[in-house]
Amino acid sequence: MSDPTRTPRRTVLAAGTVAALAGGTLTACGGNDKKAPEQPKSEPSGTSSAQAAATPSGRALVKASAVPVGGGTVLKGEKLVVTQPTAGSYRCFTAVCTHQGCLVNKVESGTIDCPCHGSKFQITDGAVTHGPATRPLAEQKITVTPEGEIALA
Repeated sequence: MSDPTRTPRRTVLAAGTVAALAGGTLTACGGNDKKAPEQPKSEPSGTSSAQAAATPSGRALVKASAVPVGGGTVLKGEKLVVTQPTAGSYRCFTAVCTHQGCLVNKVESGTIDCPCHGSKFQITDGAVTHGPATRPLAEQKITVTPEGEIALA
C-alpha cells in the first residue's frame, strides 16, 4: 500500500524537468559535494558586471612597459589578461577560461594558457587554439594613457 504523504517519483521528475526548462536549478543527491564553477555571463559590451564592478573604467590596470611584446600579463585580482601581440598593440581579455571557469595562469609562445585542462587562446583575439574550451575569451576595451598606463575604457 502506498503512503499518501509521499510524492510519487514521477511527479518529482516531472517538476524537475519543468523547473530546468524554465531556467531553474535542479539539485540532485550525489556523492560529490564540490560545486562546479559558474561560467561568466557576458553583457553586450563583453564586460561582465562583476568585472565592471571590480575594475572601474579608467582605472589603471598595468603599465604598458610591464606587458612583453609577443606575450602578456595575467592580472589575477582583476581576472583580466593584457597582451601585446605586436609592439605598441595591446589587447585585453577576461582571464576566466570559457571551459570551466578556471583562471588562466600564463601567457607564452603566443597563447594565453589555462592550467586546469590545457585550453589555450590566441593573444591577438582570444580565439581558442587548443581545447577543451570551445568559446573565445571575452575581449575588454582598453586605452593606453599618454603616461603609458593601460586602463579599461
